[in-house]
Amino acid sequence: MPPDRAEFELPTVLLLAATYAVWALGTLIWGQSAVLSVLLTGIAIAQFLSLQHEALHDHPFANPLLNEALVFPALAVFVPYRRFRTTHLLHHHDPALTDPYDDPESNYVDPQVWAKMSFVTRVLLRLNNTLLGRITLGPFIGTWAFVAGDVRLILRGEPKVLQAWVLNFVGLVPVAVWLLWAKMPIWGYGLAIYLATALLKIRTFLEHRAHESHRARTVIVEDRGPLSLLFLNNNFHVVHHMHPAVAWYKLPKLYAARKAHYLRRNDGYRYRNYAQVFAQYLLRTKDPVPHPVWPVRKDGRDEV
Repeated sequence: MPPDRAEFELPTVLLLAATYAVWALGTLIWGQSAVLSVLLTGIAIAQFLSLQHEALHDHPFANPLLNEALVFPALAVFVPYRRFRTTHLLHHHDPALTDPYDDPESNYVDPQVWAKMSFVTRVLLRLNNTLLGRITLGPFIGTWAFVAGDVRLILRGEPKVLQAWVLNFVGLVPVAVWLLWAKMPIWGYGLAIYLATALLKIRTFLEHRAHESHRARTVIVEDRGPLSLLFLNNNFHVVHHMHPAVAWYKLPKLYAARKAHYLRRNDGYRYRNYAQVFAQYLLRTKDPVPHPVWPVRKDGRDEV
């Protein structure tokens, strides 16, 4: 539901304007420094995707169409906004979190499906369950699975999925025109997209864990550094799941005011910062790929 407010959120509007500016600058300096161009453009695309996440949760305005218009350009190419909105709001049905079928953002698979996978597929998915693998292989694996899944839905005659991709192609037009003018090559922009996706994989790597209680499936990472800004404080993820209508810049204060409550709710699923996450999981898996507590409870009986 849209947040109950009349005013718009100035910090979000200003950050979106700054993100577009950094993206434009990154694409324009290709001729001076290709490396810096990819870095700036990739960071801007990652920030833009975080802002798209804000938009689908009805920020910075209470009007969903106005929010969609603000993030309409398809900077990330393979992320149609309306598909992002639909799948992510499904993900916010907490009783189904981590479910391989009902949670569109789950990285777990049905153990019976896992048993039938090829050796190569299993190896890739195991590597993808380390943080290094998630950063390096994850953008390709995730994008391939998402696009292939949507192609199948379109071929089955799902009109809303087709509409979302058509609108995404329209949103690509201003991006393509700008890139032609800025003279940034397609392959360079592709590297920037890959970098952006890799950065966001750091956030999503351990956002949710398999647990019998859905209240305990969502993480808190108490980081307040550059990654926290890039992720718009979604590292305070259990707070966001409990209060999705709360703007990103209010989440840390909300967490600090009721820290014990949130940590009690998620059964202490917490990390001090992303340095701790890298130290523990860069080369180690956090979870198995087949869901360890399958089937997931979805009856909602552990609601508070």
